[in-house]
Amino acid sequence: MEPDGDIEIFLVASPGLESVLCEEALARGFRDPTVIKGGVTIRGGWPEVWRANLELRGASRILARVAEFRAFHLAQLDKRARKVDWGAILRPDVPVRVEAACKGSRIYHAGAAAQRIETAIREELGAPISDDAEVQVKVRIDDDLCTISVDTSGESLHKRNHKEAVNKAPIRETLASLFLRRCGYDGGEPVVDPMCGSGTFVIEAAEIAAGLNPGRSRRFAFELLAGFDEAAWAAMRGAGGEGVDPAQITFRFYGSDRDAGAIAMSRANAERAGIAGLTEFRQHSISDLVPPDGPPGLVICNPPYGNRVGDKNSLYPLYGAFGRTLLSRFAGWRVGMVTSERGLAAATGLPFAPPTAPISHGGVRIMLFTTEALA
Repeated sequence: MEPDGDIEIFLVASPGLESVLCEEALARGFRDPTVIKGGVTIRGGWPEVWRANLELRGASRILARVAEFRAFHLAQLDKRARKVDWGAILRPDVPVRVEAACKGSRIYHAGAAAQRIETAIREELGAPISDDAEVQVKVRIDDDLCTISVDTSGESLHKRNHKEAVNKAPIRETLASLFLRRCGYDGGEPVVDPMCGSGTFVIEAAEIAAGLNPGRSRRFAFELLAGFDEAAWAAMRGAGGEGVDPAQITFRFYGSDRDAGAIAMSRANAERAGIAGLTEFRQHSISDLVPPDGPPGLVICNPPYGNRVGDKNSLYPLYGAFGRTLLSRFAGWRVGMVTSERGLAAATGLPFAPPTAPISHGGVRIMLFTTEALA
């Protein structure tokens, strides 16, 4: 695992939002970002793996592809897995777990494939195998081609380590950041979320404007890999500093909700994220929503969907009130709204463009509806 070695790095994305993550990777200066099913590939050395975990807001996790070979049966898989330079990748004193998936291959038993890789790691390197190990090796055998990757993130990257309090059905930070980007948000305008829940959209938007890295406060699985350079990582993590001076940001980020508990959660989460001074959270209903002073920007929200039978019927008045409020008071503002129901989006009366393709979130197929600036 040479620090300057060039490998393929896979950025996992929510299916349907791969192109948005590719735009982010390109904007952050990563090399050769390419959209593939389920994510984006880039090229680089291990420092680029670290930087991807630290800087990318939309990736769910970062996989380093460390080996690739053909295997037509389990004995061949065993033999070729033993030739992988595990000592350059893993540490013999750190437990490892292996997950395998097989598709369209003569090796079809994923459990047996995982056992062969586990045996190779244990016998060639000496590392212990554990079902709850933080370091995970992922094996994919597709059309007899075996690709071995290391999950360098550990916990999913939506866990920024700032949001302890969450409301019902919170949207993940990674998904929120991609939806913000899909709405054209780049950190240069105010954002309003009138159904803010635990404050995810508002906090993500404020962090983007402040230039704060999403991974600044958490640890990653790559810190347990062979060849990890703690000093180089500390220098990289500190290079971004504390973001831009909040005094330079002339606009703010606003969240409101009719639930007092949601407002308390949002304020606490913003405080932990270090952007409380850029945010305002207030308790009130949709009908009391008014635009803040200053230039227009983006209104974005993740309202209730009503996924149980009959629930959505009770939500039409809420969506209707949301649309009427924005049409009457928010001229010049763009709108982004996440919902699972086209009928609820239509109930707003807002001039939405055709939505994104449905995206899975917590087992629910959701869509992002967007408008141009309201007249």
